Amino acid sequence: MDIDSLIVVIYLGIIMVVGLMCGRGIHSFKEYAVARQSYSAFVIFATLSASFIGGGFTMGNAEKVFLFGMVSSFALCGFSLKEFVVSKWIAPRMASFRDAISVGDIMRPTYGKKGQILTGIFSVLVCTGIVGAQVGAIGYVFEVLLGISQSTGVLIGCSIVIAYVTVGGIHAVVLTDVVQFVLIAVGFILAVVFGLEAAGGWSNIQATVPAEHLTFFGDYSPWAFLALFLTFFFGEALVPPYLQRLLIGRTPQVAATGTLWSAIFSVPFFLMTGVLGLVALTLHPTLNPNLAIPYVIQTVLPIGIKGLVIASIISVVMSSADSFLNSASVALTHDVINPLRKKPFSDKTNLMMGKVFSALIGVMAIIFALMIKSVLDILVIAYNFWAPTILVPLVAAVFGVRSNFTTLLVSASTGIAAALTWHYAGWFNIDGTVTGLCANLIAFCIMTFVFNSSRQAVILPSS
Repeated sequence: MDIDSLIVVIYLGIIMVVGLMCGRGIHSFKEYAVARQSYSAFVIFATLSASFIGGGFTMGNAEKVFLFGMVSSFALCGFSLKEFVVSKWIAPRMASFRDAISVGDIMRPTYGKKGQILTGIFSVLVCTGIVGAQVGAIGYVFEVLLGISQSTGVLIGCSIVIAYVTVGGIHAVVLTDVVQFVLIAVGFILAVVFGLEAAGGWSNIQATVPAEHLTFFGDYSPWAFLALFLTFFFGEALVPPYLQRLLIGRTPQVAATGTLWSAIFSVPFFLMTGVLGLVALTLHPTLNPNLAIPYVIQTVLPIGIKGLVIASIISVVMSSADSFLNSASVALTHDVINPLRKKPFSDKTNLMMGKVFSALIGVMAIIFALMIKSVLDILVIAYNFWAPTILVPLVAAVFGVRSNFTTLLVSASTGIAAALTWHYAGWFNIDGTVTGLCANLIAFCIMTFVFNSSRQAVILPSS
């Protein structure tokens, strides 16, 4: 075994041990879901950043930049703007939901038990899809960088994540995220530095890649760019793991600060992953675009540094997969299964179910990842289960708009129908996420402020 492979094996062993050790202090389902709600701003910043920096925003972004240019990185800044908005206007309002452990808990006071169940179902769908994207990405990493087949890499990577998430819950996720975040930041900076040097510097990249790859819009029209920007703004907005990070901070203000730092950090990070796509295009124009970042690491980094950066790439995928896997199991247990019963399960039973569902959802994610090849495409598909269905009613609940389950059901049905229709019709080369969200918003406003205006359409004062 060479030194780079040894570094990776040691790293995976450390993550496994750290994650499993976190499970020793978990005795309740609330601890499994949100720990003790005592994390600092730096920890929120690190775990949130590690969660959103997944395979789609790294390898997927490099793939799209390889094909279409830096327009992909610029569009991803829609996500950065969204995090800024959340830090300023959503996070401070979490003071009203300090007892919540899931998105369903926030929805239930407004939309009732049925609303919590519907929210839980869509939470499971979007989280499973995004876990699938991360698992698929790790398959490419193992294939190119470690000489292991993609399917075997998927099984290895997901098995490690399933093990420590199942045992350690959110505490294991957060602690491993902090370690992984530091490794990611260092690893990607090193990859960009060595990559630019190998490509002959930025001037040589400018002279080699197609000119439109370096323009703001690339081959996209301004309208198509705006649609993609909005897709990344709304697609993962307040998805369960990110909202969960707003609930585990020491105070809502601490969570808001960590979120703001994460928004700022994301901009240069998206640009760095885009640059790695351009480096790969310069060095190997006929390369499989999905393998852009792994190829750069494999060919330009010296021994030792390569092992460190490979570990950081694996961290990218694992740190995102573990967050969404934990949130999916919490949603299935707390927002779907328990509300269906007249008498809730005991806390001990809930804890056991949360662990069992972590394992089962991990297996579902493996199947999803093996069926769909493009990492970023998996993300876009998963977005259709969230922004067009739950986002508008969730934001309304956070801001104290009083509504009901019928409004939630009508708006969610309208949104997902519009999203799927638009997605498969492919009109104007615009993804269905944005149009589904708009349809949801229109339906929600009509149902809340027109049909129910006399008794429901009020905005409660924030506490």
